[in-house]
Amino acid sequence: MKRFFITGGGTGGHIYPAIAVADALKDDEVFYVGNPKNLEFDIVKQKGYKFLPVNVHGMPRTFGLDLIKWSFQLGAAVLKCCYYIFKYKPDAVFGTGGYVSAPALLAAKLMKVPYMMHDCDAKPGLVTRKIAPYAACVSLAFECAKDYVNNKNCYVNGNPIRAEFKTLSKSEARKRLGLDEKLTLCIMGGSQGARSINDASVDILKQLSKEYNLQIIFQTGKKNFDYVIEQLIKIYPEYDADKNILLKPYFDDMVIVLKASDIALSRAGSLSISEICASGIAPVFVPYPYAAADHQRKNAKYMVEKNAGLYIEDDELTANKLLETLKSLIEDRAKLKELQKNALSLAKFDGTDLIVKQLKGIVNDK
Repeated sequence: MKRFFITGGGTGGHIYPAIAVADALKDDEVFYVGNPKNLEFDIVKQKGYKFLPVNVHGMPRTFGLDLIKWSFQLGAAVLKCCYYIFKYKPDAVFGTGGYVSAPALLAAKLMKVPYMMHDCDAKPGLVTRKIAPYAACVSLAFECAKDYVNNKNCYVNGNPIRAEFKTLSKSEARKRLGLDEKLTLCIMGGSQGARSINDASVDILKQLSKEYNLQIIFQTGKKNFDYVIEQLIKIYPEYDADKNILLKPYFDDMVIVLKASDIALSRAGSLSISEICASGIAPVFVPYPYAAADHQRKNAKYMVEKNAGLYIEDDELTANKLLETLKSLIEDRAKLKELQKNALSLAKFDGTDLIVKQLKGIVNDK
């Protein structure tokens, strides 16, 4: 049995790939390094992995007192991770990029523990670009990401996704959610929610249910939930009695939600795209306009070029535009099935297995 530190947090795009790898290390011992104030804490606790807390936040982008404070905070977090390494003696560290993973990866470098990184974006983030040169190997979701990473041991694996995407059937997923066997739309703005997607969706929710008999799974994001309910009550006060609508701030298991769906209205983060493809869903993307290096827009356009999705700009997203786009799929089932088929053809189901094999390889090489 080997011992691994897994690290990554802040958003689902960093957490879920890390969890997928942790789940695949079922014959080994896993410790998860993350921020106890973030989403990863609840997810890791539910999974039962040992959680090692670090206090770290995103780096301020301008020079000033906040940046100086952050530098001391990062230094303290790195020292704490050095202590964790000294105490638990992991055989290797695996990180999914982002600021939460930085302390554990830097500590691994200082303590001479081999580490591996995975980055899910077409243009890797700052942490990946800065720390990857010293990694034993680097996993990437996109071939074009190699241009930004200075490491001779780069592998294009796709994103690690959970095993249930291969095994869970649509009918079983719907059964678990208490849904019927009918056309189903998933509305999600990522783990944090998306105000523009929520606003446009609320306005047409009643129409989608009553006129088109569409089943709707709506994840608002925790911080947006109360506002969405407030707006929805004004438009559709009886929504709570509508069996076509399943509305929650957050779903703990998005595998079930996505596998139950036929259409997804979503941001265009790389992990969301990987999971949508693995679920064989027809996606309508609304890229987050302020994503680093504009990577979400690039991701969405790639899917459109492959005829595996539709695309609406965030500043063009209105209720009418959204309804028109969704109707084009609801009323044209041939088009719907074509997008679903093309999305599924882009899925990479072996990413997790490849990453675990490479991670165990750096332990054997040390």
